[in-house]
Amino acid sequence: MTLWFVFALMTAAASFAVLWPLRHRDRPHSGGSEAAVYRDQLAELDRDAASGLIGSAEADAARVEISRRLLAAVDARPVPPPALSNPKWRRSVAVVALAGLPILALAIYLPLGSPQLGDFPFAGARTPVVAQPLDSLVAQVEAHLAKNPTDGRGWGVLAPVLVRLGRYDDAVRAYRNSIAYNGDSAERRADLGEAIAGAAGGVVTADAKAEFERAIALSADDAKANYFLGLAAEQDGRGSEAVSIWRAMLAKAPPDAAWRPLVQAALARVGGAGAPALSDDAVAAAKQMTGTDRDAMIRSMVERLAGRLKQDGNDVDGWLRLVRAYMVMGDRDKARGALLEARQAVANDAERLRQLNDGLKNLGLDG
Repeated sequence: MTLWFVFALMTAAASFAVLWPLRHRDRPHSGGSEAAVYRDQLAELDRDAASGLIGSAEADAARVEISRRLLAAVDARPVPPPALSNPKWRRSVAVVALAGLPILALAIYLPLGSPQLGDFPFAGARTPVVAQPLDSLVAQVEAHLAKNPTDGRGWGVLAPVLVRLGRYDDAVRAYRNSIAYNGDSAERRADLGEAIAGAAGGVVTADAKAEFERAIALSADDAKANYFLGLAAEQDGRGSEAVSIWRAMLAKAPPDAAWRPLVQAALARVGGAGAPALSDDAVAAAKQMTGTDRDAMIRSMVERLAGRLKQDGNDVDGWLRLVRAYMVMGDRDKARGALLEARQAVANDAERLRQLNDGLKNLGLDG
């Protein structure tokens, strides 16, 4: 009720503002009688000049002065607006002010400004913006591409989202269309190969390998293509070839490469992150050793690695090799001890610490 009372007062004030100028009726103005006096003076002057009571020159000067005063009196007189001087006009305006303004205000306010309506967060918003699910957005993009199949940019945007959703077969088709309409590139070929492998349950099939080889032909250092070619070698039982590919990747990679921990974990998985490569003579000698002697040699190499890391603890790859070696030997206590030492050694280097933690997680250790 208070709100409506305030609105009533506001409407009354608006109506009063319109009616106030209409309260005065026409009144005589003093300027009108003053002008009449000057007109009488002019007439009297003309009579005196005609009768010879005043000379011609004096009459002309007096006439000019009286005429000037007459004009000034006429200009100074306020002239009321003709419409408002008419009583019918005043009544019409009064009716509109008293009845029309409130009716117009209610007609506009009730549908647009009723206090019963919920408020809107910003001008022009009539429906809240709700974040759509990813599946709904994908469906919209697919509908767009069904009508515009040559939209290469659309296929390029859709393909990785389909991989994320696990729709690998659809992703393969999207990547092929992206290549067809956007042009060939190492990145697109590697992404296509990854989608083909995903559709095969993670197996690098002949088709997937062919795409990775095409990517390497376009860019020899493409990280994804090289990694999956190493994975293909591992799956084919060619572990040494996989190790060679992945080691070459790490040798060229910058220290902050995002994929470095993944490759390090792959090397650890196939045994490529263990002790340093042996010379041909050492390998031949190892083949002649008994199992006990080989174990002793491995332990000796591991101890030498541990000793080197105590003096130079910035070698993240070395720490990961040491931890994995202890795990392979079944000595998890030493593995955890090496883990703690490694973290202490690189504690002041945030990037090395991140690489170390990523590698350790891939080895199944979280500290």
